Formats: sequence, C-alpha cells, structure tokens
Amino acid sequence: MSRSGRDPGERLRSAKKRSTSSARWLTRQLNDPYVRQAKADGYRSRAAYKLAELDERFGLLKSAQRVVDLGIAPGGWSQVVRERAPKAAIVGIDLLPTDPIDGVTIFEMDFMADDAPAALEGALGAAPDLVLSDMAANTVGHKQTDHLRTMGLVEAAAWFAIDVLTPGGAFVAKVFAGGTDTELLTLLKRNFTTVKHAKPPASRKDSSEWYVVAQGFKGRSA
Repeated sequence: MSRSGRDPGERLRSAKKRSTSSARWLTRQLNDPYVRQAKADGYRSRAAYKLAELDERFGLLKSAQRVVDLGIAPGGWSQVVRERAPKAAIVGIDLLPTDPIDGVTIFEMDFMADDAPAALEGALGAAPDLVLSDMAANTVGHKQTDHLRTMGLVEAAAWFAIDVLTPGGAFVAKVFAGGTDTELLTLLKRNFTTVKHAKPPASRKDSSEWYVVAQGFKGRSA
C-alpha cells in the first residue's frame, strides 16, 4: 500500500477518461518499485538509481571533485552526487526549471546556447573531472528523427566534455537502442582510455535507453 493509501497495482478509475497512453503511463508509474522507492528515499526521480547503479559498477563518484550535470531536471542525479561526493562542486543546466539543491549551482538555460559552456565552467571555477548527461531531445513520434535529435545532444555533450575535462576525467551520457553512433564512438575511444555501454537495472526493460561510459580522459592532445 502506498503512502496515499492506494494499492500501487490498482488502475485508477479516472484512467478511462484519459488517453490510452496517459493511462498506460500512470499505471506503469503506480506499479514501478523504483518510483515508490524514490519517494521513500527522498529522490526527485527514479533516474537517481540509474546513476547510483552506474557508480557502483564504474566507480564514477569515488574521487569526483567537480561535476557537471547536463539535463539536471528534476535533480535526481545531482542528489546522488551530493550524497556520494559531498565535497564535490556541482553545476547543472536544463531548459526546464529545477528546484534548488543545496550545494548545486543550477542554470535554467539551453545547453546548446553559445554562452552555456562558459557559464558552466565559470561556475565550477576549474576544469571538471566528471561530465554527466541525461539529456534527451523532446520526441516527435518519428523513431529515426527522435534518435538523431538525441544523438545530436550526446555529440554536443561529448565535445563539451573533451573541451573541459581534466586529464583522467570521465563522461557519461544517455544514448538509445543501437548505442553510440560509430563516428561518436570513434571520437570517444580516441579521447578516453575505456569506453563501455551499460544498461543499469533501474532502466526499464522495455526502454531503449542505454548509457555510454567513457573513463580515463587522455587530455586535449589526444
């Protein structure tokens, strides 16, 4: 039974008044153990567990000192960073408004804006050692178009990471089915010691999302 007293498996009666997709989404949320756990643990979204699981596998946060969170809203990833690397400086950016998080500088602006990279670097005061990107483009319902738009964001995030990371740093980004495009994968392999794809358990099994994890940044001479 949830805190509201509603059986999480119950289909809401009002679902009949909703669109089929909306009702399906709501039912899935009610039945999702990660959604319930996020509420219990005080996380803003179930996505927090994705970063936590990636960290447990790859050790991303054990020595993080300066972190950039691209696509920060609603803030779940930065919450995990704050817990696991409490002394780290964190800056995030998103088009969507994000409620304040203690110890995190948040910019409500477009990452693709010309002045966004300088704003992020300036807020940290030094080169980051970890760049996280959970960004995804708004979908239009056309699979190929949606994939290309999101991969455009991933590529922009990768170039940003290559431009600003300190040697030895890491880059993590959400990608989708098919993984990282060949050209981008080549770019990452040229600039990082290891590049792997991972699907954390918190990612829904029916979701096409994966994450690319690039570690051991070689420096801008690569």
